[in-house]
Amino acid sequence: MLNLALFPTDSLSQVVNILFWIVLLVFYPKIMVAQVMFQLENSVIQMEQMSEKAKDIVLKKISKKPDKKTKEQVKNFMEFFVIPPVDMDPYGIVKKFEHIIELEKGRFNYFVSQVAPALDSENKANIVMGLSASMSLYQITKVMRHFVELIKKTKSYNLALIIQMQLPLIKSIAKSLYSGTEALSNGLVIGDGIGPYVAAKYVEDGKVEEVDDETVMSRKKVNGRDVIVLKAKGPGGRTGNQGKVLEKIFKKEKIAKIITVDAAAKLEGEKTGSIAEGIGVAMGGIGVERSYIEDVAVKNKIPVDSVIVKMSQEEAIMAMTKPVLEATPKVLKILEETIARTKEKGSIVLIGVGNTSGVGNNKKDAAKAEGDIRREIAKMEKEKKEKKRRFRLPF
Repeated sequence: MLNLALFPTDSLSQVVNILFWIVLLVFYPKIMVAQVMFQLENSVIQMEQMSEKAKDIVLKKISKKPDKKTKEQVKNFMEFFVIPPVDMDPYGIVKKFEHIIELEKGRFNYFVSQVAPALDSENKANIVMGLSASMSLYQITKVMRHFVELIKKTKSYNLALIIQMQLPLIKSIAKSLYSGTEALSNGLVIGDGIGPYVAAKYVEDGKVEEVDDETVMSRKKVNGRDVIVLKAKGPGGRTGNQGKVLEKIFKKEKIAKIITVDAAAKLEGEKTGSIAEGIGVAMGGIGVERSYIEDVAVKNKIPVDSVIVKMSQEEAIMAMTKPVLEATPKVLKILEETIARTKEKGSIVLIGVGNTSGVGNNKKDAAKAEGDIRREIAKMEKEKKEKKRRFRLPF
């Protein structure tokens, strides 16, 4: 028997303390890596499941009972990639990007026509947008799986921590892309559609001209001024070619002012649906269409005003929320004031920037879109309440 009396209490506690710290120093990093890896692995599995569900949403839109060939075609197309042009010499970079974008659009449209030849052009446009969102989610999931496997291979605790720190943002983007796939595939109005939605409210029934495959134009008198309204052709998911169309318009008539309306990313702490005015072209994306508009404005000293409706990046690609919809009357009022204070002679061009999914081309279509938005909002609120009720504690 060990006689504990031989070990003073203080000495015993010191030995235990030293042993504890030795064990902690040896095993703590491994425990932390294991904990982080467990979290990362679970998150990637969830993202992979979302990616598969997003792909199924697109497949069901293509066909209610897609055959094996169609499934294989969509699976293979998920690996489609676009290589950006060389930009070491910036001269001519816009034309290079324009060429690449046109090739990309052509390839997407061709693929959808191959797998869903019986659908009309608007449904095909929705599938193109839904497929694009699904592919983005798939690519993010692939990158996350790559890093998880790399961490397993290298046992790099630092790399695991870096990925863990970014995980909440990555998961948020993945969830919004999944919701965006569902919304775009089904032709719902998304947050980014606020620009086309406002533009459609200016267009009278039966007074729309299709300028090209993706863009429509209309003319209207507002406060005695000639206003030309440009937006992407709806209600299928498209973003339009407003820059090129504006260039053509300028060659035929004088332009007094350009006004753009678009969704914009809000900062944390700012309210969704808040509005801001400014100058310059409010238009996201790579910048090809924006470049065309800026070229016309700069060369001819045309003032450019912008109105933005703020929302998070996630809200921009999800079904439109109530705060964004309720910002519309305020935007319309600001536009009237902007048009009224224009002193220059000539036409005023109003450009509704954004994805026109679910938004038609005139006031009547905009009213229908509003009804669809409100029904979707009611559905989301009901699901939110149901979720709260389901997880409510019994005490």
